Amino acid sequence: MLIRLSPDAASTDLPSDITPKHAYLNRRALLQQSLGLGLLTGMGAAWSQTGPTPTVVPGKLPALASKRSALENALAVDVPTAYTYASTYNNYYEFGTDKSEPARNAHTLKTKPWTLEIEGLVKKPMRLGLEEVMKLGAMEERIYRMRCVEGWSMVIPWIGFSLSTLVKHVEPLGSAKFIEFVTLADPKTMPNVGSRVLDWPYIEGLRMDEAMHPLTLLTFGMYGEILPNQNGAPIRLNVPWKYGFKNAKSIVKIRFTDKQPATAWNKAAANEYGFYSNVNPNVDHPRWSQATERRIGEDGLFNKKRKTLMFNGYEAQVASLYSGMDLSKNF
Repeated sequence: MLIRLSPDAASTDLPSDITPKHAYLNRRALLQQSLGLGLLTGMGAAWSQTGPTPTVVPGKLPALASKRSALENALAVDVPTAYTYASTYNNYYEFGTDKSEPARNAHTLKTKPWTLEIEGLVKKPMRLGLEEVMKLGAMEERIYRMRCVEGWSMVIPWIGFSLSTLVKHVEPLGSAKFIEFVTLADPKTMPNVGSRVLDWPYIEGLRMDEAMHPLTLLTFGMYGEILPNQNGAPIRLNVPWKYGFKNAKSIVKIRFTDKQPATAWNKAAANEYGFYSNVNPNVDHPRWSQATERRIGEDGLFNKKRKTLMFNGYEAQVASLYSGMDLSKNF
């Protein structure tokens, strides 16, 4: 079931920004057939239009849920960014700091076998294989707007299920207030691990109520296929009202804790990257404004930038999480 969860129906998309309609519809028809058999093959090379061929690992995904999400009609529809852009313009510092480097370098990432450890303040700590994790919830395709702190954005159809499904499965203790996400840091397969850019492994975190929000997605695929390596294979996080660096990629451990996690970018520059990292046009980065953004695919000197929306356009759904907080201090 295609569940569109991006809120800016009035935005104007240029032709270069839009996935060709016939290609996406043909892809959806093929996806439905393949998912009906529980199979999903890597189709990235055929789908790409220009640029480097994305790294795609063929594999299986459970069938998409047929039940409509309660959020489906709550948010307006936005048009997906072309797959080529979404799979070749990435922040994944383990594979390089330039936006094009992850697509070139992430072929070295080994995603099989994969184990997710769940530990800390839970009744049921466990180690799960990737397929075991994927079977915990009903897969849905959700179109989310994603906003990067550097001022660019995309609209991506992700495949996964609400993180709350996994959280409920392991039964957190009442003392668990935060969730920490630890990502893979393998210098043998990740050429930039060991550099001084960040403190490895890359760690992110959420408050428990943020993690339990239905928009917070544990993600295994995008555009109808297994996640490309450069997009965070085989399992990543998506929290669409926060800046992109909150969305931990290639997660190997989830830890429940009573203390706020020390996250990677917050440790590197606390005055620039706060723990909450909610998209807020009124709080500037110390070195640039956050008031506007550039949608990837809308390049060009004379193309007008978009206004940044509070909570990335998801204000009606998530603002209550921060009621009474000073968002200029808790950024």
